[in-house]
Amino acid sequence: MTGNHKDTSITRRRALAVTGGTVAAGGLAVAGYQSAFADTTTGTEATTAATTASATSTGGTCMTLMSSVTEGPYYLDGALVRKDITEGKSGVPLTLRLTVVDATDGCTPVPGAAVEIWHCDAWGYYSGYTTANPGGSAPAESEDGSTADDGTYLRGYQIANANGVVKFETIFPGWYTPRTCHIHLKVHTGGEKEDGTYEGGKVNHTGQLFFADDIAEEIFTLAPYARHSGTYTRLDDDMVYDGGGASSGLLTLKPVKKADPSKGYKGSLTLGVDPDAESTGAGSGGGGTPPTGTPPSGAPTGTPPSGAPTASASS
Repeated sequence: MTGNHKDTSITRRRALAVTGGTVAAGGLAVAGYQSAFADTTTGTEATTAATTASATSTGGTCMTLMSSVTEGPYYLDGALVRKDITEGKSGVPLTLRLTVVDATDGCTPVPGAAVEIWHCDAWGYYSGYTTANPGGSAPAESEDGSTADDGTYLRGYQIANANGVVKFETIFPGWYTPRTCHIHLKVHTGGEKEDGTYEGGKVNHTGQLFFADDIAEEIFTLAPYARHSGTYTRLDDDMVYDGGGASSGLLTLKPVKKADPSKGYKGSLTLGVDPDAESTGAGSGGGGTPPTGTPPSGAPTGTPPSGAPTASASS
């Protein structure tokens, strides 16, 4: 696959400076990975991971605030608070662990922060907008055979624990023209869980998570992803990713089984936010509206099913 969808009409956001350089951001991401996956280790290994994470976050090498980017055209209010967001959607398993830290206070954890994510399915379709054309050639979303709710699949919240960590069980996202593979996210504080979702408070950060090209392209040769054919946009040609590595949302990925990518991946990242700031979701970069159809009020084509969450005014 090659990426030839670079949009030269959009000025990319400048890569953030990181205290101590890019290596510091990468080191923090690794420490976040060790801390987030500490529950899979015992004894000395767990102690070492926790000590490394603590030393990294308190030793002065803390990444600056992660820059906000557009929430894109597919945001819906009212996502559910839940760990598993797949609803039976097929794809390569992805365990996602994110650590929310206060970048204005030595990267201390932000317990109680609500992390919200949403992304497309293996063929490039988002819940709520299942008739939007993902570009290239893909089966209709309804052909996937799952019983997923067309208004809620692959969307959800998790509330950070005392270490600022949240965990999601999902699938590796597909792609749509002209975007690279990505996951959208927002970090909220000050609200509370109510009626199965998260209400109140404010959005501190709006961002996107990205995947290394070699891993994404290997995944896309597997079922069911391979049924979506076309030209995949690589990271260097994406209109949102600015090349800043971990500080720009590039995930650290670890295969569950090296010899068999279909068994899934574990992905992690540390999110440096300002809990006192508020993000509008406007950000920089484009959302990548599919190539066909006229989006109503800036949203993609397709109407959310009855009873589904509704698009926010900012989308």
